[in-house]
Amino acid sequence: MNATPGPIDRELSRRRVLEIFGLGAASAAVLAACGGGDGSGNNNNNGGGGGGKGNGEFRGAYPYQVPPKGHFNVMSGVTDSILGGTPYQDLILVPGGMYLWKEKKWVPMLAEKWEFDEAAKTFTYTVRQGINWSDGKPVTSKDVVSTFWCRRVMRQVEWEFLDDVKATDDQTVVFTMKKPSTVIERYAIRQGIFSDAMYGEFAKRAQALFGAGKDLDSPEGKKLNEELQAYRPKNPETDVITNGPFRWDFNGITNAQLTLVKNDKGYQADKVLFDKVVLYNGEVPTITPLVVGKQIDYATHGFPVATEKEAINKGLRIIRPPVYSGPALFFNLDKVPEFKDVRVRQALAHAINRDDNGTFALADSGKGVKYMAGFSDNLVPDWLSQEEQDKLNKYELDPQKATALLTEAGWKKQGSSWVKPDGKPAEYEIIFPAEFADWSSAGDNLAKQLTAFGIKVTGRGVTHTQQPIDVDKGNFQLAIQGWGASSSPHPHFAFVADLFTHNIPIAANQGGKGMAFDLKQTTKALGPVDLEQVVTAAGEGLDEVEQKKNVATAATAFNELLPIVPLFERYGNNPALEGVRVDKWPGDEDPILQNSPYADNFTIMLMLDGRLKPAGKTASK
Repeated sequence: MNATPGPIDRELSRRRVLEIFGLGAASAAVLAACGGGDGSGNNNNNGGGGGGKGNGEFRGAYPYQVPPKGHFNVMSGVTDSILGGTPYQDLILVPGGMYLWKEKKWVPMLAEKWEFDEAAKTFTYTVRQGINWSDGKPVTSKDVVSTFWCRRVMRQVEWEFLDDVKATDDQTVVFTMKKPSTVIERYAIRQGIFSDAMYGEFAKRAQALFGAGKDLDSPEGKKLNEELQAYRPKNPETDVITNGPFRWDFNGITNAQLTLVKNDKGYQADKVLFDKVVLYNGEVPTITPLVVGKQIDYATHGFPVATEKEAINKGLRIIRPPVYSGPALFFNLDKVPEFKDVRVRQALAHAINRDDNGTFALADSGKGVKYMAGFSDNLVPDWLSQEEQDKLNKYELDPQKATALLTEAGWKKQGSSWVKPDGKPAEYEIIFPAEFADWSSAGDNLAKQLTAFGIKVTGRGVTHTQQPIDVDKGNFQLAIQGWGASSSPHPHFAFVADLFTHNIPIAANQGGKGMAFDLKQTTKALGPVDLEQVVTAAGEGLDEVEQKKNVATAATAFNELLPIVPLFERYGNNPALEGVRVDKWPGDEDPILQNSPYADNFTIMLMLDGRLKPAGKTASK
């Protein structure tokens, strides 16, 4: 798929393979434009082995928008921010901490310490002293407070749990919770912190707005949300304020690549052994020749099977971290109201061969979803008892069951094709991000499977920057988007992605309702359910035993209702080039490689603590 979270690929025809690997004149031109050379790194942009005087260069890849569409309003939820929401933003704006998923422990960063007080319903965050912004000012509690009030304006989910965020001194921030909730730890600590000098005025307006009893649906609230999204720093060199070990080279951003240069006064700058990070712009078709040409050291894109094989043949290592999410089939219930009938969604789940969809897209890195619980199969045993697991409908491939469910819902089979209850042929369009090879593959394969079943589905690729906006605005019938969460191991975050991100609560940022799935439903297993409350409850409390009960409720509701149909769970097929510019990554047995590459990215964490080093260098102590 894309370099971003969520996963899918596509079946490669022989013609497509030839297009990708026929490294003729056009591909040679791309390589030359990006530095060329013989793959040794010894070329004219000094990307050599990283020895000598510390000129270590790391080369990655991630899609971004070039200015003026691409911009430096780095606030959470603002679209087209350059590197916003990507793993590389953690090198620019430091989070409170990053998490080791396998070991289940935090690595404190900007936050020195934190603690819950259940009786007081507070979560207290202490800012580490001695960290400065690029404008020379110290990072303080004021910056943390401004960050979270602006996130409230951007409809970020932590405010479902919060009543207030305030500073009690220069280093201390107190989050007051509606109900104590362990997920606040993740929301608070994992968040990159933004400068009050950039966002303080918006934060003050937010505090005044909500303090007056108004909300984001009020005229004033809508105006504030629109203005925060529209904010653009006039002079990025001075107006964009950061605290990480790298900053953008603002004058060197092109369609092909951008460079992050060392910020010697930034957090951990003395430990980071690379002086430059070069990121090539683009999705799979653009990045593929650079990977196999050994011009890139690491990439998180969902590469097609043929690309992976070629990379291995060229000597690159493939790292397969779990992603804890994958592609799903989304329905627009405003435009295709026949899918409001849960039997129809369940029928499609039985009609789709999810294992084939995953293999088709990503071979060993695409595994059909088993439990259909709304969160990663890898995490289900941690949260659901065996009895609860056994009650889940696994929606195994069963065309006869699918046929029975559609017939019950009033559909009819005419010849080899299905007719809807209104008498019209069942024909739909499915959209997917055109440049995401894995998402495109999943969409193509899904369309073929459903068409063979008698529901004609035509696939259409939409440029990856526009497709999620179209989904949020409701400009689609069927779509491929992500289920589950690469952002956190707690199931609450997966349910947010499944039910909120491209639905009524958050799609409102784009002025739409997304899939328009009503969060108040009636289920056979549970009776009436309010999914917004259920998802919130899944993250509430400090007692994990009680949390597991709420997670089981959310999983049971999701499993029956299938508001979206998860297809497969993705594992990274991250090519890692060792011994050229980068020495090597840890072995596959290292627990850090169980981190989601789209959240607490192991490469970024290894770089920040000095464990990832240039070829020929000695790791930082």
